[in-house]
Amino acid sequence: QVQLVESGGGLVQAGGSLRLSCAASGTIFSINAMAWYRQAPGKEREFVAAIRTAGESTHYEDSVRGRFTISRDKSKNTVYLQMNNLKPEDTAVYYCAGSGSRIIVSAIAMSRMYYYWGQGTQVTVSS
Repeated sequence: QVQLVESGGGLVQAGGSLRLSCAASGTIFSINAMAWYRQAPGKEREFVAAIRTAGESTHYEDSVRGRFTISRDKSKNTVYLQMNNLKPEDTAVYYCAGSGSRIIVSAIAMSRMYYYWGQGTQVTVSS
């Protein structure tokens, strides 16, 4: 089993920055990919970014590419999401997710590929 705990959410003005953290514990050697998802009120959960542990390849949803950066600190078993130039439409609960499967690039954004989930952290961007 893997446990994921997010932190770093908060309230920020448009144009500002936040860094989310996701600390993993448990059988973390089984994790092959980590991702961030978000869910805004009244909307479905959507993919934000992912990183595959083999090769450290990163993948982004189009609306955040160039503004958000996903990274991983292996020594701390932690994945980060650096969010710059935040917009009000980025307001959502952000969830960290992990997968023990080897996910091909075309499936990296599919939520059903991830079976470890954190509790979420709220990000609110004011205009």
